[in-house]
Amino acid sequence: MRHDNGGDLLVTVLRELGIDTVFGIVSVHNLPLVEAVDRELRFVPVRHEASAVNAADAYGRARGTLGCALTSTGTGAGNAAGSLIEALSAGSSVLHITGQVESEFLGSGRGFIHETKDQLGMLTAVSAYARSVPDAARAGSILREAARAALAAPGGPASVEWPIDLQYAAQTDEPESHGTPAPLIPGTDELAAAGALLASARRPLIWAGGGANTARGELAALLEATGAGLITSNSGRGSVPEDHEQVIGNFATTPAVRALLADADVLLTIGTHFRSNETADYTLKLPGAHIQIDVDAASLGRVHPATHALHADAAEALTGLLPHAVPAEPGWTDRIGAVRTEVRAILHDNIGPQAAICDAIRAALPREAVVARDVTIPSSSWGNRLLEMYDPRDNVFPRGGGIGQGLGMGIGAALARPDAPTVVIAGDGGLAVHLGELLTLAQERPRLTLIVFNDGGYGVLRNMQDRHSERRSGVDLTTPDFGLLAQACGLPYARIGAEEDAARVIGEAVASDGPTLVEVDLNSLGPMKNPFTPPVRIPGQ
Repeated sequence: MRHDNGGDLLVTVLRELGIDTVFGIVSVHNLPLVEAVDRELRFVPVRHEASAVNAADAYGRARGTLGCALTSTGTGAGNAAGSLIEALSAGSSVLHITGQVESEFLGSGRGFIHETKDQLGMLTAVSAYARSVPDAARAGSILREAARAALAAPGGPASVEWPIDLQYAAQTDEPESHGTPAPLIPGTDELAAAGALLASARRPLIWAGGGANTARGELAALLEATGAGLITSNSGRGSVPEDHEQVIGNFATTPAVRALLADADVLLTIGTHFRSNETADYTLKLPGAHIQIDVDAASLGRVHPATHALHADAAEALTGLLPHAVPAEPGWTDRIGAVRTEVRAILHDNIGPQAAICDAIRAALPREAVVARDVTIPSSSWGNRLLEMYDPRDNVFPRGGGIGQGLGMGIGAALARPDAPTVVIAGDGGLAVHLGELLTLAQERPRLTLIVFNDGGYGVLRNMQDRHSERRSGVDLTTPDFGLLAQACGLPYARIGAEEDAARVIGEAVASDGPTLVEVDLNSLGPMKNPFTPPVRIPGQ
């Protein structure tokens, strides 16, 4: 098949992949690609390359598929690197296509416009896959290979750099047929041994990470058969709907769940990496009898020793374990329900007036709606735990922990699922990192409610310094008048300054058919009962 240029080829490949929306910034070094996408699909001109990758990342997460970002060469590709690190940390499927200087000058070091030293090496460092297009005959195969790499477990971004002369050239392309990869099945002996341990369990617990999201039905069946309690990492939230009475959720480090872990006799973990912030910097004590399932062999036993390590797809391993399931001892499942209720009630009480906002968001949203969260106190304290999730595709947040990515992610998710509302939880400090994306929000007008919690700075770090230091450094920031800022951008604006404002303001914003900026004035709303500090240790203290 012949295409007039690389843009036409790219559109063909994206249609094969089911991608209808692409995020990026136009440049002299990606112009044929942008023009074709804008003509045939939907091109969303974000204001920063990092946001292009964040939006593509969330587009893929919200749909359970692949997202696509287009960036420019050199500095443009470099701007995307931080968000590629986020996608790599999260195992998100992102196809990142960046320009490159003309083939004739590639690697010459002449200072050709947008040229940078070893761009491919940079992309290799922050991507699961990176490749340069060498000629017009192989561009199509490289794009498809990159997409397969991004979609293959354990996932991550795939970057393709494309010299501009080869983008303009006529393309020859022969679509390839690659069947669905065969599932990774656990070994018979390993499965039998793990099954015997599971059958001996009288007080079982299950911990679901992001790897459990592809085995939701199998996980729910095992949960019901055993009467086990389900702890989740942040990434595993919604693998079983969080209103299920056996779902404890993302509360592993709370005193009540620590006590439950101490009394459990078998722990089954699925696709979780035991991240530092979810294990109190690896100090959380877990049961010694441990069955671990992961498609990534490197994860098995890396943090917590595994009695039986099953290198397999989660669905295959859980299906194999289900015949070995036996009910828990009398009273265990009741205790799990009591712990579930207790940890939620304590957190709801501890966050004080912010509980009204959490309740208002859940009441206003339909059961399936995306909540995208930046790294900010409301997200880290209650958004990642108390705000119920019923589907993992609704749970969008920066797994790598970097601030400033929430709005870009929210825009990507909202455009991926235009029939449902999206809510973004952000802080004033994080929003300022990519304030320009307010203009993208105003231009594209998705059904998105941006809730900005304004405390005049970096509240998490401020609380850490107030707790451990004698002075503050770099945490108190100038905050804009969000009402005037929204007006300047052509965005509707509302303010929450008291608990009684929350239900009305959030309900009206979520019910609207376009974007709204909602400011939560934390000085007026009032403080939490206990200042939130992140679950990290300060060496020597």
